[in-house]
Amino acid sequence: MSRNAKIAAGGVAAGLILLIWLPWWASLLIILGVPTAAYLALDPSQRRRLRRASRRELGR
Repeated sequence: MSRNAKIAAGGVAAGLILLIWLPWWASLLIILGVPTAAYLALDPSQRRRLRRASRRELGR
């Protein structure tokens, strides 16, 4: 199992646990809020590099 697959499996497991323990709207806020907060914590140059890398992966 690759490193990314392990991370994805852990994310799915954490999401399922959140859905069981918390109301659906609180789970949704956490699932969407954590990556958004991490992106906003980056410097502008790091955001540009991230956008450029993701565009390259899409083949643009």
